[in-house]
Amino acid sequence: QVQLVESGGGLVQAGGSLRLSCAASGRTFRRYAMGWFRRAPGKEREFVAAINWSASNTYYANSVNGRFTISRDNAKNTVFLQMNSLKPEDTAVYYCAADSSDGLPLTGDYWGQGTQVTVSS
Repeated sequence: QVQLVESGGGLVQAGGSLRLSCAASGRTFRRYAMGWFRRAPGKEREFVAAINWSASNTYYANSVNGRFTISRDNAKNTVFLQMNSLKPEDTAVYYCAADSSDGLPLTGDYWGQGTQVTVSS
């Protein structure tokens, strides 16, 4: 079993930045893709970003492309989401996801419990 724990959420003004972290523990696989989803109030959960093991491939939702950057530290089994130029529309609960293999797109075999990001205007 793999456990994912997110951190780094909070309240920030529009135009500000936050960095989310997600640490994986438990029975992890040798190589696996990771990424982020989010659920805004009154909306369905949507894909945000994903990254493969070697970080050679990254994918972003159009709504965050150019503002968010996903990265990972495999030695620590951790994935990050650097969020810059935040907008009120980015307000959501952000969920970390991990796969049991390295292929993309991300399928989300494991999920964290989420961290709240609130962006005020």
